[in-house]
Amino acid sequence: MVSEDDLLKFALSLGESTQKEDEKTRYLLRGEKIFLAMSKGMTPVRIEVRCEKQLSRTLQERYESAMGGRLLGRNGLELVCSGQLSYDELCDLIRLSYNLSVEE
Repeated sequence: MVSEDDLLKFALSLGESTQKEDEKTRYLLRGEKIFLAMSKGMTPVRIEVRCEKQLSRTLQERYESAMGGRLLGRNGLELVCSGQLSYDELCDLIRLSYNLSVEE
């Protein structure tokens, strides 16, 4: 199962990312835009990322651990990291979210 620390290390390695947090959630930002929200201290790890609508629908149909996002709005995808998606697949989604979070 993927750990919170592994995902955090990957997200922080993407370059221009900074981190903020409150008592329940850690937010990773690119500039002023959140690209990853991660629940703190939960097992399995819960994350939310930005993605395109079609990809979000496809993942929600394919995996029971994927659902519509709450924190990032209609372009968010919430994932419970319970083993349905591999570490590499989660990293790909985090990287996509990072790339979608470019300041306009």
